[in-house]
Amino acid sequence: MSSLSDRLLEDLKTAMKAKDTLSLSVLRGLKSAIKYAAIEEGGAGAELDDTGCQTVIRKELKKRDDAAQSFADGGRPELAEKEKSEAEVLKRYLPAELPESEVVTIIDAVILELGASSRKDMGPVMKIVQERTAGAVDNKKLSGLVMSKLS
Repeated sequence: MSSLSDRLLEDLKTAMKAKDTLSLSVLRGLKSAIKYAAIEEGGAGAELDDTGCQTVIRKELKKRDDAAQSFADGGRPELAEKEKSEAEVLKRYLPAELPESEVVTIIDAVILELGASSRKDMGPVMKIVQERTAGAVDNKKLSGLVMSKLS
């Protein structure tokens, strides 16, 4: 079991004891999503490593952000606020976001290493940049930065 999975389990127990219904609900759903992703990836006995868990957490976070936006657009601020609160619980389990200046430095270094010059080189550049940032940057943001450098 990965250390992130262990931390989630401990936090789930803590939320139960504290009767923190918001955290409890979010963590139960997250645990279920992680287990489902592990089963999809490797069968019934499989478990995800920290990187796999972070991928699932990012997907769940994106769902919450999209739902909050939809509720806000639909005139349901109370439901949007609930989704934002759930997103805050999920953010606790992701690494701290790298500053944009540091990300740009990494992107520039990778482009120089690979000799990338156009958008057709975006795939290899993205792969290496994602490895070096280790999940500390949102992929959509990362993609936009790489694209702006390669155009």
